[in-house]
Amino acid sequence: MTETDLIPLARSVGEALAQAGLVAATAESCTGGLVGHLITEIPGSSGWFVGCAGVYSNAAKERLLGVAHETLLAFGAVSAQTARQMAQGALPLYAADVAVAITGIAGPGGGTAEKPTGLVHLHLSATDGTERAERVVWTSDRRGNKLLSAQLALQMLLEFAAK
Repeated sequence: MTETDLIPLARSVGEALAQAGLVAATAESCTGGLVGHLITEIPGSSGWFVGCAGVYSNAAKERLLGVAHETLLAFGAVSAQTARQMAQGALPLYAADVAVAITGIAGPGGGTAEKPTGLVHLHLSATDGTERAERVVWTSDRRGNKLLSAQLALQMLLEFAAK
């Protein structure tokens, strides 16, 4: 899979968001802004995408998105709790209707027995109260893990917008 393979999915996300009258934002750690990049490859995406917080460090997660320091200490940056707070923090930051967050261990190293390489937590939060969490363990290389995570984030946005 390449970035180009994900452009049709990003286009579908845009069409669904526009049709629903929604705007989206992303909060990205291990993907480093890849989802935002894919979305902005679509002409006219400014009508339904308001921004991407690339928050690779814990300090950035805290400062930009309001992730609680206690959450990071108790659960770590790669956790369902952190992903949820990232998504919830992106909503008011960008005045978005829906936000998806991604945090994980892309590899090739950095994994542990408890948190293996390829572990990714995604979370979608919306102003209508919708919350959706996903936990996956990818088995690709670093690039593949990032692309698979971006694909799942886009699918989550599409499913939300199309409901």
